[in-house]
Amino acid sequence: MSSTTPSTKASNLGIAIIGLGGAVGTTAAAGIELIRRGLQQPTGLPLAEFSDLDLVPYQNIRIHGWDLFDHNLYEAAQTHRVLSREELEAVANDLGSRRPWTAVSNRNYCRGVVGERDSTGTHRELIAGIQQQLSAFASDIDGRVVVINLASTEHAVEITDEIYHRADAFERALDDNHPGISPAMLYAYACITQGVAYGNFTPSRSAEIPALRELARDRTVPIAGKDGKTGQTFLKTVIAPALRARALHVDGWFSTNILGNRDGEALRHPESLENKIGTKGDVLTNCLGYPVEDHLVKINYYRPRGDDKEAWDNIDISGFLGHRMQIKVDFLCKDSILAAPLAIEIARCLDLANRRGQGGVVESLGVFFKAPMTAGDHPPVHSFPEQQMELLRWLRATSAEPEAVAGSFVPRPE
Repeated sequence: MSSTTPSTKASNLGIAIIGLGGAVGTTAAAGIELIRRGLQQPTGLPLAEFSDLDLVPYQNIRIHGWDLFDHNLYEAAQTHRVLSREELEAVANDLGSRRPWTAVSNRNYCRGVVGERDSTGTHRELIAGIQQQLSAFASDIDGRVVVINLASTEHAVEITDEIYHRADAFERALDDNHPGISPAMLYAYACITQGVAYGNFTPSRSAEIPALRELARDRTVPIAGKDGKTGQTFLKTVIAPALRARALHVDGWFSTNILGNRDGEALRHPESLENKIGTKGDVLTNCLGYPVEDHLVKINYYRPRGDDKEAWDNIDISGFLGHRMQIKVDFLCKDSILAAPLAIEIARCLDLANRRGQGGVVESLGVFFKAPMTAGDHPPVHSFPEQQMELLRWLRATSAEPEAVAGSFVPRPE
């Protein structure tokens, strides 16, 4: 018997976005509203074709969230210049009526994109405030809520201290207002202890620390992350497995990026850049089966480019009889146009996991991330073809209509 009822699939889903006023958040909010009004097709949403699965319809999604800046979403979207004038004007009244909740701010964790003041209150008080906002949002939309972190990248955190490794130690650190607990961790904890599924689309450390993974598992709350796989790394995980399949050896891979949006502004600072580079590092070794000695990754803030990121790759390869060849890839992309639909799909999948009673790390969502979380100590799979098959397998297994993806899924051999 199908478990899909009007109170589950067909009811409203609220996506509470941390960093709602950013380029990705405003693009997601505007995009969902345009689709709801029938003014745009769901192009670019990877799961749109699987309409028979037990995923909440796009028309039932409502978006709200937090930001460090007080602009309404129409003003914020104008600033980011991702969407066309016609697209923005079509949803101007809706976006203009929405103003983000005030986000948790701590300048020790993110320079360049924060205000002049840090948030006041203890860790416990800030968590209580987040949970009250989530409860009010769920009540307002008469539905369920999922949280997606789209905030600017925080500074790297060394997690050797026991507070990051045991749930009880993390709880005591919250009571002590420990400075080693970042805003991203506060949001993740607030969600997990309130039973709200949480996805981390950023490179910042949050729900993947062992203490919070333990808490999510014990409380049966689904979590996923981290760092959305949108452009350059997405293409790497497509190209590298194909090169391996053809026995073409990768001698070197040079990657560079230029972007000028708020994310690029945060990545100007070495402490934040360290997190971002870290999520890109293991991809090639995992996909190829051997380390690439000359694998270089550069990310540069270049203000005139705005959200129109350029990702350029030079790949040196050796083929039959040791003959050398090169591949050049120049991806001229719109960062937020790639990221926003993935954030929406992650939220729909986490909601599905929550309704199915699946807690802890949802490994099957790894296709969406550069540094996929795993439930145990085993390394993640990075190969896009393998990840996509696993996602479709999971969707079929959790769907009320398993035949819905027949013909689109190639099962793994037993």
